[in-house]
Amino acid sequence: PPEQVALVIGGILGGLLLLLLLIGVSCCLWKRLRATFAYEELPRTKAASSTEGDKLCSPDARTQTSVPFAVPPSIQSRDWVPLSSRERAQSPQDPRPAPELLPHATGSNLGGTCVVGTINPELYKFPEDKSETDFPEGCLGRLWFSVEYQQEAERLLVGLIKAQRLQAPSETCSPLVKLHLLPDERRFLQSKTKRRTASPQFDEHFIFQVSSKSVTQRVLRFSVYHVDKQRKHQCNSLGLPAERKEESLAPPAPARVTGVLSPRRPQPPSEYGDLQFCLSYNDRLNRLTVVVLRAKGLRLQEDTSFVSVFVKVSLMNHNKFVKCKKTSAVLGSASPVYSETFSFGVDPAELDTASLSLTVLQNAEGDRSHELGRVVVGPYMHARGKELEHWNEMLSKPKELVRRWHALCPTTEL
Repeated sequence: PPEQVALVIGGILGGLLLLLLLIGVSCCLWKRLRATFAYEELPRTKAASSTEGDKLCSPDARTQTSVPFAVPPSIQSRDWVPLSSRERAQSPQDPRPAPELLPHATGSNLGGTCVVGTINPELYKFPEDKSETDFPEGCLGRLWFSVEYQQEAERLLVGLIKAQRLQAPSETCSPLVKLHLLPDERRFLQSKTKRRTASPQFDEHFIFQVSSKSVTQRVLRFSVYHVDKQRKHQCNSLGLPAERKEESLAPPAPARVTGVLSPRRPQPPSEYGDLQFCLSYNDRLNRLTVVVLRAKGLRLQEDTSFVSVFVKVSLMNHNKFVKCKKTSAVLGSASPVYSETFSFGVDPAELDTASLSLTVLQNAEGDRSHELGRVVVGPYMHARGKELEHWNEMLSKPKELVRRWHALCPTTEL
């Protein structure tokens, strides 16, 4: 029927109008969004067209951008000269630029200074290593080595690198190096001998097994020997602490160290003289052994015509006398040599309370004797310092003779 046809046509026309309305609204919204995010481009000059399409444009024909520049107020009063191509401006009134403008200036005028923003090569130079050329007066050479301590493995790694300008007593120099981890004097590690060179290259590595608790009390000593034709060693030594700080001994990589070699000088005798002896303890036989070797620098009484010196070794327990033994007397010498051995029976349970007293005496007229000095070695209850270290080292090395020098003290200080 005609009414239904009219309704269908009206519906189609209404749908088309609604679609056109939606399209118009979408176009308006799109234009507004583009206007919101639009930016203003700087004016540019058109690049000159090139006749050859395969070649690049020349530097004069490249696109250039003009950027406005404002002179800071602090320097607006200055006279400025326009810059030309590949030239620098130089003001006739003020040849020196302001320091705040050119922080890397090195010359007296602008032509000799670095332009702001450039790299100054002086800032990137490494400090000069003077160890290769700096040799103090009186030194006997220089030694290079590396030190590293491994905390978990409790190992001290020492790398012997090289030495330079070693002073040999003869024309040719054949050096070798001995390494001691003091206070252990008897054990050492030794490098290979380098023949006929005063600047040897070693490149050798050594390992000391030492606990983390005792490493701070150890000293690493380097002794450089010259080996002559008769294979005799003439020594110059370098003694350095094995651990000055914890950081220096436990770095992530071996720390390279250099030191100057100095001649080994014997230690002068103490005020009352020195006594050398050995200690040893046999834990199976419960025997404490003392070997009195020698003395030096004794202050003898000169008012007597007959001079003889002997050593009295006394075993004490809780400051109570247990047993005493004496060496033979040596006549007319302030540096007597004895080399006599004594043994005492001491139970292991008494080692914490026992002590040894070694007294040097000089015979006087009649049966009298004059005490020249005394040394007491024992545990912490009776001794300190080197005397305590000697006792502890004896206990840590059973059945071994531990030898040391000790300074004599007057009996009034004990």
